[in-house]
Amino acid sequence: MIRSPLMTVMLDAVMKASRGLKRDYGEVENLQVSRKGPGDFVTVADRKAEQTLREALAKARPGYGFRLEEGGVVEGSDRSNTWHVDPLDGTTNFLHGIPHFAISVALEREGQIVAGVIYDPVKDELYAAEKGQGAFMNNRRLRVAARAEMIESVIACGIPHIGRGDHPLFLSELGAVMGAAAGVRRMGAAALDLAYVASGRVDGYWERNLSSHDVAAGIVLVREAGGYVTDADGGSDMLTKGSVVCGNEFVQRELLKIVRKAGRERAAAAG
Repeated sequence: MIRSPLMTVMLDAVMKASRGLKRDYGEVENLQVSRKGPGDFVTVADRKAEQTLREALAKARPGYGFRLEEGGVVEGSDRSNTWHVDPLDGTTNFLHGIPHFAISVALEREGQIVAGVIYDPVKDELYAAEKGQGAFMNNRRLRVAARAEMIESVIACGIPHIGRGDHPLFLSELGAVMGAAAGVRRMGAAALDLAYVASGRVDGYWERNLSSHDVAAGIVLVREAGGYVTDADGGSDMLTKGSVVCGNEFVQRELLKIVRKAGRERAAAAG
């Protein structure tokens, strides 16, 4: 695992927030059978974890700005450094007692993501990467999968939520990927999808309608594990465009071709 001062700050903040999240997740399972359900409780848990992260990071690095899931944009006096914080990625999973969610924290410095931490508290899997220092899960060095055939590859994806995104476009992309890959998985936590690409558990991943806090940590993780990441147009504006296509060099290139072709065909059919 990376032992730099920056990584120490990030790991300490994430682990501090995870303790409350673990307790709250145990309570969610009890609330599933109540008439009211756990919705309000989970909202409070989410905000509480975010506050813990914000306070810990601000104390260690005063002046850094924030891009927060709940708190929005907080400008800092140091305009060159910004934290991207998602205290609970996979909220719907958490809400339903599904043990697949994570805390995600990344640091953007002068427009580049330089470090990221993703922690899955249920499985106790801690993913960390710092630019030029490699990517790790707990103490194991990560590398993306080496498969060079789409027909052998498993691809992760995200499905647009109700009222968000272009559902017909997604269905077009999904049909095209299903016809080319060994399988498609939708697991419900973008940060962990990216972590799973970095660790070789899945070969590629694509999704649209994302926020920077969803993907910032995962981007540096995939890159430091030897993978490639672009937006859905093949550019490098993942944080602003809110889309991501990633994998090893071959899978990322082929997946991008499939997604872009499906998009062109959808646009032609609609127009």
